[in-house]
Amino acid sequence: MEYIPLLVLIISFVGLLAIGTPVAWSIAISSMLTLLVSMPMLPAFATISQRMATGLDSFALLAIPFFILSGELMNHGGIAHRLIAFAKTLVGALPGGLALINIISAMFMGAIAGSAMASASAMGSILGPEMEKEGYDKGFAVSVNITSATTGLVIPPSNILIVYSLASGGASIAALFLAGYIPGLITGLLLMAVAMFWAKKKGYGTGQRSSFKQVFKTFVDAVPSLFLLVLVIGGIVAGIFTATEASAIAVLYSLLLGFVYKQITIEKLPKIFLNASATTAVVMLLIAASMSMSWALSFEHIPQDISSGLLSITDNKIALLLIINLILLIVGIFMDITPAVLIFTPIFLPIVTKLGIDPVHFGIIMILNLCIGLCTPPVGSVLFVGVGVAKTSIEKVIRPLLPLFVAMILALFLITYIPELTLWLPSIFGL
Repeated sequence: MEYIPLLVLIISFVGLLAIGTPVAWSIAISSMLTLLVSMPMLPAFATISQRMATGLDSFALLAIPFFILSGELMNHGGIAHRLIAFAKTLVGALPGGLALINIISAMFMGAIAGSAMASASAMGSILGPEMEKEGYDKGFAVSVNITSATTGLVIPPSNILIVYSLASGGASIAALFLAGYIPGLITGLLLMAVAMFWAKKKGYGTGQRSSFKQVFKTFVDAVPSLFLLVLVIGGIVAGIFTATEASAIAVLYSLLLGFVYKQITIEKLPKIFLNASATTAVVMLLIAASMSMSWALSFEHIPQDISSGLLSITDNKIALLLIINLILLIVGIFMDITPAVLIFTPIFLPIVTKLGIDPVHFGIIMILNLCIGLCTPPVGSVLFVGVGVAKTSIEKVIRPLLPLFVAMILALFLITYIPELTLWLPSIFGL
């Protein structure tokens, strides 16, 4: 194994991050420096530029800006209030009712908007003050909001599942979307169990039990929002339209719903479009840079070398999945989820497929794993959004985060070692 390219890649990437270089540029520059080990400067520059451009030349990637815009429209369209009202009638009377409402609402919101940061922002700004008013510790309230927001990256429609499909060389987006439901629900249920235990321990109050009439009324109010899931996922699974076409339909539906709810006006649209464009630009730059690094890794035969190295340690499926999960947990602490998926999928996917693991199953394992990193410093984007919305500090959030991390890791291990939890739904639909 040739160690010099790998050392150049790691040292330059970590060094650039350490001096505050943006992640996308750190990825692109370290990729170029890695290529300089094996080729002259001009071809290295040209190759990286070309790979960044061609990396975005994919029809499937068009779904990402549309789903981002749909999420922005949902975030401004009065959706969150209706989902929270519905969740409140379902679990408001249980111990830690407001925390459970936060988790269920985040699962709904994340599934509809497809964005963990949008969910953390919406739930934090609406439910955070209410939880404080009811005597909840602010650190605990923020921890619940942060961890529950990540379930929306597993429950479809999810941009990161589309990114994984691209990185894996064509895993079915429809299969990935269906595969994410049960893992997302399991994660949410385990977070709810921890929240209930913590609430009982701390003596937090409960709300009033809702009547069937109240449950039905809030459900009817939430139905137009929840119908988006049926429209998008049902249309893809039924073969009526592709994921990209579904994302455009999601934008149109979200826009119409915002006008119907009278939460979106013509005057607000420029700001919504600007926010969506800014988010899209960041995501696309990350994807372009990550694609250049994936090519540089492949050119230097680094994935094959790592694969051979891991398989030389053990060919036991359980042990290798444990090692890969530990590596991804560490990666998630220091790298955002999009570049991590694009860079590490080509490295680990050939290993797990040799062991007979389905690419769809591995995709859910990888994303669920990296979701944990979104809640941890120093790069945890959802952590910073949650803390920023609540106007608190990371130090106050870390301790109540720990038991919720345990719940997420337990969900990860269940999904890793019981593949039926992931593959059952896709198999029912023949995917």
